[in-house]
Amino acid sequence: MSADCHTCELIERRDRGEAPPWDAIHRTDHWDVVHAFGTSVEGWTVLVLRRHLDALAELTADEAAEMGRLTRLVSIALTETLGCVKTYIAQFAEAANHGHVHVHVIPRQADQPSEWKGPGIFVHALGVAADDEVPEARRDEIAVAVGSALET
Repeated sequence: MSADCHTCELIERRDRGEAPPWDAIHRTDHWDVVHAFGTSVEGWTVLVLRRHLDALAELTADEAAEMGRLTRLVSIALTETLGCVKTYIAQFAEAANHGHVHVHVIPRQADQPSEWKGPGIFVHALGVAADDEVPEARRDEIAVAVGSALET
């Protein structure tokens, strides 16, 4: 764990069993699956590596294999629970205090505004004002549904 990494702090909270449902959808040996905060997109999911790394090139073969499997399974779960037409997958890990490897799995709805398609999703739907954020109760509801889909 890295002392100045907020992502590591959130992992420690999950380890203690103190995370709300939206921040504890599913855990594997190497990854945590959570709903993003600060987004206006319902179901914006993040796969968080459970150990601190700064780059994908540093993943072990097991971590990389599990990441590939999870991106597919989360995409299927989002399609089943939210009816999205596809998912976007991205990994940057460049935000302040979030340099920790994490992978975004973002549902793309059929009626999504054109400016939100492709990389525009990051500009328009992440880091939004609190009034535009998916409410915590809705994130929890989605988390339970996605978690249930991942278990089956």
